[in-house]
Amino acid sequence: MHVFQPIPVDMLEINPFESFGKDWALVSSGSKKRANTMTVSWGGIGVLWGKNVAFIFVRDSRYTKEFLDQGEFFSISFMSQEYREALNYCGSHSGRDGDKVPEAGLTWNYKLSIPFIDEGSFVVLCHKLSAVKLTEDSFLSPEIAKWYKDGDLHTMYIGEIIELMAR
Repeated sequence: MHVFQPIPVDMLEINPFESFGKDWALVSSGSKKRANTMTVSWGGIGVLWGKNVAFIFVRDSRYTKEFLDQGEFFSISFMSQEYREALNYCGSHSGRDGDKVPEAGLTWNYKLSIPFIDEGSFVVLCHKLSAVKLTEDSFLSPEIAKWYKDGDLHTMYIGEIIELMAR
C-alpha cells in the first residue's frame, strides 16, 4: 500500500480539462465488503452550495452506478499515464462479471471506509450531496443528443470534497 498525504483544498493544482477529459480517472464506491470502480472522463471540481465539490457523470447501464446510488460516499482516483491500460480495462469491462480491480492490475485501498485505487497519484474523497438524472428534454442544444443515440443517459453525481490526498 502507498502512503497518501492530505492536501489542503486551497493548495490544489489540477487542470480539470486535462485530468478528466484527457487523462481520465477512476470513480469508486461501495464498502470494504463490496465495491466497484469505473473509468470516468466527464467531470469537474468547483464550488457549489457553499461547498468544495467534485462532480462526475455515470451512465444508467454502468454497474458502478448501483454502488453510487446505494452509497453515501465515492472517490475519484487520478492515475498517471503508466496506468492507461488499466483505465481502458476498467472502462470496458463490467464489475458484474468479477472484481476488475485486481484483473486490471490495481489494488483497493480505503480511507474513512471509502474505497479508492491505491495506485492513484491523487485521490478525491467525496460525500454524495446530489444525484441528478439527465433527461433528453433538458438538452438545450440538439447536438447533445448524438451522445445518447442508445438512450443510455447519464446521472450527475455531486459530492462534497471531504479529503484530498496525494502520494
